[in-house]
Amino acid sequence: MNPQENITAAIDIKELVFRFGPGLEPVLTIPSWRVEAKQRVFLQGNSGSGKSTLLGILAGLRTPSSGSVSVLDTQISSLSGRKRDAFRAQHIGVVFQQFNLIPFLSVLDNILLAGQFAGRASRANKARALELIDRVNLEPRLAGRKAEQLSIGQQQRVAIVRALFNSPSLLLVDEPTSALDHANKESFLRLLNEVLDDTNCAMVFVSHDPSIGEMFEDRVALDDLNQSGGTH
Repeated sequence: MNPQENITAAIDIKELVFRFGPGLEPVLTIPSWRVEAKQRVFLQGNSGSGKSTLLGILAGLRTPSSGSVSVLDTQISSLSGRKRDAFRAQHIGVVFQQFNLIPFLSVLDNILLAGQFAGRASRANKARALELIDRVNLEPRLAGRKAEQLSIGQQQRVAIVRALFNSPSLLLVDEPTSALDHANKESFLRLLNEVLDDTNCAMVFVSHDPSIGEMFEDRVALDDLNQSGGTH
């Protein structure tokens, strides 16, 4: 049973302000934003609008200059750096734009690292990894192949598996479809939604491409949330 199963909100932001330094203009000024548990949201923003900065705050990789950021009913903005890292590893999955796989490690070892970071070393980890590899339509023989030897589409699927390995309650997806054509974008999103259908996981999918938003029931433009200009 997921300990975050009974959360009231995946994300709850109040009076968020983020600056890159004292005296600088805010990049983000978001009075409020709430994403419900299990909700899947498409967040659209142009390059330089601050969307990657916002994802970094939600993932606990950055801290706001002021305001409150609650993720899975936890005030992640008030945790120490070490506790934020542990919370992210245990409860948040992130699919990065460049996938961030370790090129010289095998597919299986890239995935198992997620379990190690979350303190979940277990004999069952390998079986779970192989089950998820199959779930995203990767051939089992690829488990031993180095990440650098995979196609872009295969790397993308490994990144999904790694992000979902610890059964997160929130998945943050940072524009991983930017290098794909339209047909492959649709295929990727269908796969992602099919995998999430088996979970209680909420998702925020970020992209500059408004056409992707047509595949989501819930859509929001960062410009509508953010009262700052956004410079990153």
